[in-house]
Amino acid sequence: VSVTCCLVPCPWLCFPLCLLLDFGPAVLPACHQTCQCVVVGNKMAMSASASLSKAVKQQYMELPQGDKVQAMYIWVDGTGEGLRCKTRTLDFEPKSIEDLPEWNFDGSSTYQAEGSNSDMYLVPAAIFRDPFRKDPNKLVLCEVLKYNRKPAETNLRISCNKVMDMVEDQHPWFGMEQEYTILGTDGHPFGWPSNGFPGPQGPYYCAVGADKAYGRDIVEAHYRACLYAGVDICGTNAEVMPAQWEFQVGPCEGINMGDHLWVARFILHRVCEDFGVVASFDPKPIPGNWNGAGCHTNFSTKEMREDGGLKAIEESIEKLGKRHRYHIRAYDPKGGLDNARRLTGHHETSNIDEFSAGVANRGASIRIPRNVGQEKKGYFEDRRPSANCDPYSVIEALIRTCLLSEEGDEPADY
Repeated sequence: VSVTCCLVPCPWLCFPLCLLLDFGPAVLPACHQTCQCVVVGNKMAMSASASLSKAVKQQYMELPQGDKVQAMYIWVDGTGEGLRCKTRTLDFEPKSIEDLPEWNFDGSSTYQAEGSNSDMYLVPAAIFRDPFRKDPNKLVLCEVLKYNRKPAETNLRISCNKVMDMVEDQHPWFGMEQEYTILGTDGHPFGWPSNGFPGPQGPYYCAVGADKAYGRDIVEAHYRACLYAGVDICGTNAEVMPAQWEFQVGPCEGINMGDHLWVARFILHRVCEDFGVVASFDPKPIPGNWNGAGCHTNFSTKEMREDGGLKAIEESIEKLGKRHRYHIRAYDPKGGLDNARRLTGHHETSNIDEFSAGVANRGASIRIPRNVGQEKKGYFEDRRPSANCDPYSVIEALIRTCLLSEEGDEPADY
């Protein structure tokens, strides 16, 4: 076992703590301004980047950048769940997506093209403040187009936006509850014993305390970074499994739901990168008697939110029940295979092969919140989407079934 610790100043007294815990010999590098402990061996593996001095980096980040602006272009890669990014310099500060130029990238290196015809287009779709480089720099979420300017296979934003335009007058609102698990670079959950398991589930949900809440610094950093960026993040909490957390984005109207969730995910990955850990959206990261990770999606329309809206909610749920297989395919990037590991009928999930609905029932496909049942208006929660779902696919499927009244296992072609 080897331990890398900072010298001074170290507010957490890392070196004495390492000796006290008998981690083994300590290798002490040049002093860092902030503690960056890296434990290797029978402790959780951290990324190599975690040992780099953030104080040294900060010296350069404080240099003036003149009248130039750094714009980081972000896109979904060919897996349908991974994110890629690269940065360009602009001579001005963009105020909207119309100000931003298109760009290109090598699609053969992102599972999106062959090497013989690899150039793909990045078309700016949404713009946010950059919480890492700070103002005036930007994060730019992009759509991906192929060489013929048709949408790439994993660019689901275009079809989603088309459907949203068709129901704009109904003002569809969404709120998505993104669950994730913090892992070491070796895939071991953050804070878990190296050769065993933590205590059984029960004390960890919305918990407080070092023995129950693992990784709160990451959660707080992500929350503040999202607020700075302009992401409509509305809350966060520790989840049922230790090292599992959730943040909520919304309410967002229409296509904005997908834009804001994808950027919130990107920010989470970058924050975890700085901390030397990994944010996993795997729907069932740990097999056995542990909760999986979902992306529960709350949905309402103007009619549902008004007095007597429960009738419209119940009508939508009836439509969803007739189209269960279509939604299961749309709710994870592998057409339901990922969700099959999670939707078992246990651990607050429904059975993947059965559709169900109920008031305050977290074991159902669709949950009607208790206050909605009492007030006869509001929204419903679809608990089927997996943590690694494409939000564009989820909200498009809900619109097609609930508002456009599509039937069958295939989406209509408009």
